[in-house]
Amino acid sequence: MQFCRIQLSANDCRPIHPTILVVLGLMGASLAAWGQQEATGIRTTPPLRLEQVVKNLESRNAQRAAALKQFEGERTYRMQYRGFPGSHDAEMVVKLNYHAPDSKEFKVVSQTGSKFILEHVFKKLLEGEKEAAKAENQNKTALTSENYEFKLAGYETTPDGGQYVLNLAPKTKNKFLYLGKVWVDAKDFAVVRIEAEPGKNPSFWIKKTEINHKYVKVDDFWLPEENRTQSEIRLGGQATLSIEYRNYKIIKASPLNAAARVLQTASAVVGR
Repeated sequence: MQFCRIQLSANDCRPIHPTILVVLGLMGASLAAWGQQEATGIRTTPPLRLEQVVKNLESRNAQRAAALKQFEGERTYRMQYRGFPGSHDAEMVVKLNYHAPDSKEFKVVSQTGSKFILEHVFKKLLEGEKEAAKAENQNKTALTSENYEFKLAGYETTPDGGQYVLNLAPKTKNKFLYLGKVWVDAKDFAVVRIEAEPGKNPSFWIKKTEINHKYVKVDDFWLPEENRTQSEIRLGGQATLSIEYRNYKIIKASPLNAAARVLQTASAVVGR
């Protein structure tokens, strides 16, 4: 078989050496694989093993928690309900002031729409967040191997850097834990994204819930940026809740390396 080289003269047709065909075939396969990798962003061999990723995630989360003393921000809660017995919408703007280790103060700036959603959904969310922030609940809800079973699902390359993808399942039925997948920044070992469902159904009336979280880096810390939760109600309705986080301001924080030294010292004392 002969293959024509594309030149100025259309009549110039010469045989190509079989070795060239092999090289071209390998090159084509490599380019196809590279193109697929670029399209999906998945690497088959993550740089670190699962145990290392989880250990780094736990230690770096602890460092950031120890270093962050006080911050403030603003949130906008929005909810749309469509279904029996009708459609309802509501919006609430809230200011948050956090003081370490577990104090969260909320101030409602404005609220409009369904009074039922405002009183029985938004305000319950604020109460639940205060409850989860208490010291006795923080250890039970932290993203650690004590609370979750982890599996390494893959490694993605993004414009912002590499991300480990972990599947996780709660070890206990806790209303603050979730079942799903998290994306962990390969440099800071912080969660940047979550796709999950509650580890425990929050209510008999809720048939299914899908949770999507995104986080943003503010100075040295990763804080919530966007939360979208969609729930199917057993009576046939659908509720969509979104929370937009903005105007963060870190008021007081220690250097992360100093926080790491404090944690190492505390661990050494406990281990004696």
